[in-house]
Amino acid sequence: MAVSKSFLVSSKLETLLSNPNDPSSSPAPLIRIPTCPMNNNGSRRGLIQRARCEISASKAASISALEQLKTSAIDRYTKERSSIVVIGLNIHTAPVEMREKLAIPEADWPRAITELCNLNHIEEAAVLSTCNRMEIYVLALSQHRGVKEVTEWMSKTSGIPVSDLCHHRLVMYDKDVTQHLFQVSAGLDSLVLGEGQILAQVKQVVNLGQGVNGFGRHISGLFKKAITAGKRARTETNIAAGAVSVSSAAVELALMKLPAHATSSSARMLVVGAGKMGKLVIKHLVAKGCTKMVVVNRSEERVEAIRREMMPSGVEIVYKPFDEMLACAGEADVVFTSTASESPLFLKEHVESLPPVADGRLFVDISVPRNVGSCVGELDNARVYNVDDLKEVVAANKEERTKKAMEAQGIIEEESKQFEAWRDSLETVPTIKKLREYCERTRAGLVERFMSKHGDGMDKKTRKAVEDLTRSVVNKILHGPMQHLRCDGSDSRTLKETLENMQALNRMYGLDVELLEDKIRAKVEQK
Repeated sequence: MAVSKSFLVSSKLETLLSNPNDPSSSPAPLIRIPTCPMNNNGSRRGLIQRARCEISASKAASISALEQLKTSAIDRYTKERSSIVVIGLNIHTAPVEMREKLAIPEADWPRAITELCNLNHIEEAAVLSTCNRMEIYVLALSQHRGVKEVTEWMSKTSGIPVSDLCHHRLVMYDKDVTQHLFQVSAGLDSLVLGEGQILAQVKQVVNLGQGVNGFGRHISGLFKKAITAGKRARTETNIAAGAVSVSSAAVELALMKLPAHATSSSARMLVVGAGKMGKLVIKHLVAKGCTKMVVVNRSEERVEAIRREMMPSGVEIVYKPFDEMLACAGEADVVFTSTASESPLFLKEHVESLPPVADGRLFVDISVPRNVGSCVGELDNARVYNVDDLKEVVAANKEERTKKAMEAQGIIEEESKQFEAWRDSLETVPTIKKLREYCERTRAGLVERFMSKHGDGMDKKTRKAVEDLTRSVVNKILHGPMQHLRCDGSDSRTLKETLENMQALNRMYGLDVELLEDKIRAKVEQK
């Protein structure tokens, strides 16, 4: 039976990644393919015989894994480079009811990266989870299998069926991922076009990813370049000028929905949560003329810090602890919620017992997951709005910023090309390393054979001269290939030729298989 090189290696990959703790699939007996050039007939027979023996010895592949791989694309691991993929849901593709189940608190992003990189076909990962999106960025050994594994992980962590996720999810690959993330960072994909908070959230991905095993070179490079693109888009086009934030849109919406006789200064305001978003809500309320508000928070320190920052505005900010939240809500006309709680703070049974207010108590919930249960909206004495309801506010001043967004897109294109060129240039690094290792093994082996036959009585000085001479010969021979493997990515023609040279050398010296073995070994150690 004819057995292809990629088929055997892929079987080994499947077995090792599926059973990292199984002695029969440990990294020790990795398939070793001779790295010197061989004639077609002899190399193929030797490869088949060697691979069959080693697979038999290590009990490598199960019948199901083999059958699965028979129908897969030939050489998908040895000929295709790993892909950058984004899988997720955002405000454009899924409602808040679904996004909130997938939301991951910032403190859990490193844990999520570790779990994602434990999946068989995921090498690197990052999580971007905000009120408007939950997107997972990965470097995947296989596009199809990577998307499948991440989608199943999302389903497991959220409880949402895979079929529902597939209906609402966003999936992009490689260059499209670069464009998408750069647009996100620039605020071009936000509900509020040009808003600045998303750039800070992209920076936080990098901050929290530092030192986390799995936030690797490709994904970290992608996010760092996205930060640069986001900064340039804002400074060079001024797209953020006049843009409302989510918090300011929430305040605008609340004021729009107040009864005709009520004003920002007369309505009784309650803000639940004094974190980043809560603080911004307070600032926007003050800017709109609100002179008194109650703030419920777990600790008074943050509220006190906000008070000091507002001084001497003449605004009265009253702190109340969380155990008085319902009592405070009973005395408020408008309730803003913006906490990181993973379960609702207000449910139907809580709100229906509160004293009624004219035209119904207004709840503006800008948290994801939501702090106000959707069941509260069923009550006659309550009106509930969430982040998805802010569209009517942000649409008003969108036209002018749309023109600036077109200018920003040019910057996105420029930065995207630079990142893709940088990533392409990284492709040759493993080949350079492997080619040097191959040449050094060959040189050292030949010198050892020479010394065993002719080295008797040879003094140390002569031995060193032989070592130096052979190394010098190897370096001179490698100089040309190495020059044609190095590229800074700035010249597209040179880069294309460089990648073609890399692929030719990989074929000639069998380096693609060794490179794959390194990937397998890294995944096994990671798991």
